[in-house]
Amino acid sequence: MLKRFLPSQHVQDIFEITPMMLKEKGIKGIITDLDNTLVAWDVADATPEIIEWFKEMEENGIRITIISNNNEKRVKLFSEPLKTPFVYSARKPLSKAFKRAAKQMKLSKDEIVVIGDQLMTDVLGGNSAGFYTILVVPIVQTDGVWTRINRRMERRILSWMRKKGLITWEE
Repeated sequence: MLKRFLPSQHVQDIFEITPMMLKEKGIKGIITDLDNTLVAWDVADATPEIIEWFKEMEENGIRITIISNNNEKRVKLFSEPLKTPFVYSARKPLSKAFKRAAKQMKLSKDEIVVIGDQLMTDVLGGNSAGFYTILVVPIVQTDGVWTRINRRMERRILSWMRKKGLITWEE
């Protein structure tokens, strides 16, 4: 059961994910979380580095869709300047929004990676929907109320995974 929380891969940040790395895995699309994955949860706009990362993916033919549990205003404000499709109020970890994003990209599950900073929403949702998942370290250690609750559960799950030898990285 807890293996559903196990990401396919773990990286320190989004910038470790390169077009070459994705192409080697046959990946043509990214479904990514927004808050604490791309930018801190309380930052409204994309940083210059994130803008460049999106541009590099686009130049390499890799499509991106942002999927967030946040409200339309927040997600739209971030996504529109990047000309990136988005799904707001996604209700992650439910798989409906992940499947919707894949359908919009016109790609199969094995051509898409789900990237996020939370086991309880991004990894569980991506795994449940049948995608390759990459967990990133949260950008900042502060969170909204619901995310703080999720983080407590995540720490317990990660501790169990370490004890079982399922993961080798440190928080």
